[in-house]
Amino acid sequence: MFTGIVTDVGVVISAEQRGDLRLQIRTGYDLSTVDLGASISCSGVCLTVVDKGPDWFAVDVSAETVSRTAADMWKQGARLNLERPLRMGDELGGHIVTGHVDSVGEVIGVCPEGDSRKIGIRVGRDLAPAIAQKGSISLDGVSLTVNEVRDAEDGTHFSVNIIPHTVHETTLGALAPGKQLNVEIDVIARYLDRMIAARAQ
Repeated sequence: MFTGIVTDVGVVISAEQRGDLRLQIRTGYDLSTVDLGASISCSGVCLTVVDKGPDWFAVDVSAETVSRTAADMWKQGARLNLERPLRMGDELGGHIVTGHVDSVGEVIGVCPEGDSRKIGIRVGRDLAPAIAQKGSISLDGVSLTVNEVRDAEDGTHFSVNIIPHTVHETTLGALAPGKQLNVEIDVIARYLDRMIAARAQ
């Protein structure tokens, strides 16, 4: 379980296709405090640490995960938003994030708004019921608030604002039209959607 508050930006230093895809990720974390088998959110994807060195850790990414997430994050040189899991007693600064991606979104617009940036994103219409104005959403592992949401012919469009701190401390400062993002809806919306679907059967 995570909160969507990024604590480091890692860099993929190697990507090797084995049975699964093995990534080595450079990080500023103190790896002596990270156990093998621990979970780390990598741009919104919960992955397991399978090896580590002084300044890097390794994860295995299954073909299923690769097929359901933003394509350009699984290659050498990619920058990833990192977050270690929530511990009992930690401050819940963002919202509850599971690290299970619901959809891949596409940036359709970036424009300045005061000192911040307004980001427009398109996802499939199947996610429309789970995205609400002023609700929470995770984009590449970053907890954000939905400003606006509307249905369009080509999908569901919504916008978020990125403050300067988030621009500088995460990968979201590099967003541009056409960029893919890992989208995770609020976990409460996920369960509500499932309950409504079950009652309709």
